[in-house]
Amino acid sequence: MRVIHVGLPQGMPFLKNTNKVQPLAKLWDTKAQKNGQRNTVYSVNGDKYTGEWQDNKKQGKGTQIWKKAAAFYDGDWKLGKREGYGTFSKLCPKTNRYARLYSGEWKNDKKHGQGTYYYSTTAVYKGEWRDGRRSGRGRMHYDNGDIYEGAWLHDKHHGLGMIQLANGNRYEGSWQDGKKNGQGRFLFWERGQIYKGLWVDGVCKCGTLSDYGRDDAPMPSKSPFPKVGLLDAQSVLMEAESTFVKMLF
Repeated sequence: MRVIHVGLPQGMPFLKNTNKVQPLAKLWDTKAQKNGQRNTVYSVNGDKYTGEWQDNKKQGKGTQIWKKAAAFYDGDWKLGKREGYGTFSKLCPKTNRYARLYSGEWKNDKKHGQGTYYYSTTAVYKGEWRDGRRSGRGRMHYDNGDIYEGAWLHDKHHGLGMIQLANGNRYEGSWQDGKKNGQGRFLFWERGQIYKGLWVDGVCKCGTLSDYGRDDAPMPSKSPFPKVGLLDAQSVLMEAESTFVKMLF
């Protein structure tokens, strides 16, 4: 009787089945990781987000609604924060509709770059932003009809700028911390006069006041200014300015 032995060829390794079943909790966590396009993800506090994800963070295009703040954002996201271009709106209780507040660029969840902010139907700022505040060059229309155009820093007029008042008067010159500081000129349109000189904290300290378009002014001064009788008016003015310049620095 012949016996035949059947087995693996000599030298061939024996392969084991290494497939392991992952714990159920880990499988659930893997499925919960958000990547790509999702319909809507709801939070416990009532907030909801609809849009794109990457590595469980908002990334790409998306829309966020904050229930408690009654706010709405639609635009670009990066690493879970608003970054790129987007529009931020607030819910208006009277109309129960969202009213646009800001449209423009964002960085690290703050207004940054070029953008427009609607403070009201008549008060609008259009210009540059840095870290959520008006900084750079921009134009602001105020509720009272005034218009400012020029440099900003931390939500204040700072640098060179011009403000056109609702009554027609106008200031052009230097600003610091929201006040007229430095050299500037103020046109009194209704009187047909212009002041040129030095300003400190919004107050004119020394300079010259002269007629400017007096014949076309609605309420011109009773008589034109006489010529200055000083032999060296410029030296007198420079000496006065030197006293107040020290207050600016």
